[in-house]
Amino acid sequence: MKTFLAFIRKEFWHILRDRRSLIILFGMPVMQIVLFGFALSNELKNSKIAILDASHDQYTQRIIQQLNASEYFTVTTSIQDEKEIEPLFHKNKVKMVVVFPAGFADLLSHQHQATVQLIADATDTNTANTMVSYASAILGNFQNWLLAEQSLPYTIQTETHMLYNPQLRSAYNFVPGLMAMIIMILSAMMTSVAIVRERENGNMEVLLVSPLKPMWIVVAKAVPYFLLSFINVLIILLLSYTLLSLPVHGSLILFLFACLIFILTSLALGLLISTVAGSQQVAMFMSLIGLMMPTIILSGFMFPIENMPWVLRAISHAVPARWFYTIAQSILLKGVSIFTLWKELLILLGMALFFLVVSIRRFRLRLN
Repeated sequence: MKTFLAFIRKEFWHILRDRRSLIILFGMPVMQIVLFGFALSNELKNSKIAILDASHDQYTQRIIQQLNASEYFTVTTSIQDEKEIEPLFHKNKVKMVVVFPAGFADLLSHQHQATVQLIADATDTNTANTMVSYASAILGNFQNWLLAEQSLPYTIQTETHMLYNPQLRSAYNFVPGLMAMIIMILSAMMTSVAIVRERENGNMEVLLVSPLKPMWIVVAKAVPYFLLSFINVLIILLLSYTLLSLPVHGSLILFLFACLIFILTSLALGLLISTVAGSQQVAMFMSLIGLMMPTIILSGFMFPIENMPWVLRAISHAVPARWFYTIAQSILLKGVSIFTLWKELLILLGMALFFLVVSIRRFRLRLN
């Protein structure tokens, strides 16, 4: 045991002396959390819009004031002719144009209906849909105000409640996905490169003549990365809680337990990669490209899995990040317990054991 602990201590010192590894290990998560949390937001704020008001009555003025007063829109341009709309979009001056017909107030008063045209730049479909949705909501509020004192024979009212993320903050969606991506890639990449580096430098043969069995040497190399990855999780969680106001509605202990299982799965994948890769470059390429793409595409983090073809849905079951993403979202935002997430936790644990067994068998074969 003393020899085993001495190997772990030696590996720790080796990592701490390597500044480049430390920058990647601790700098990348901090940078990604800050970048995704603040800069890469898909929330809509102060989008520039133009108004074509052919009526200029009290109703259109009230709607324009409400659009301008909202945090979503800023009215920057007023135009007088429909021919001016397209040049505005070509020059990227605005993202949407609101068109009021002539006699808007008279149409509402006498015919009880009028049309407001929303023309959006759909080259960015998500932004266009969001802008139209927000503008429609503001027009709906105006209509409710207009009908407040009128009694209609039948009225259907809708009440919308956004559970778990009422402010619709994009960071609440990004952070669990980022956690999955950072833990998966860093843990796997560091483990795979560290072991391949020893083999490339010819140190593996020196280590194998030590009193420890070969497998314990491999485990001793993985232990420091396990602890450092867990420290990384604590840093990400602290940054998310303090900077991005990410709530923790569920059990923090259960979440950290799930993180430990996911780190173990990622390290086991790193070990498996190190048995396949012949050089550090190949190991890094396999870790970065081979794990990053499935984590981003097939975990449900960026794209809904339900909308994918059945082939991709089936493949996504083999991606560990998919299960961890579900666990992180459920615990942090919904506050669910282990009784709801036992299946996902067991799947992750099963994957970790499977990767460990396969990688140990491959190590033995290569060492023999």
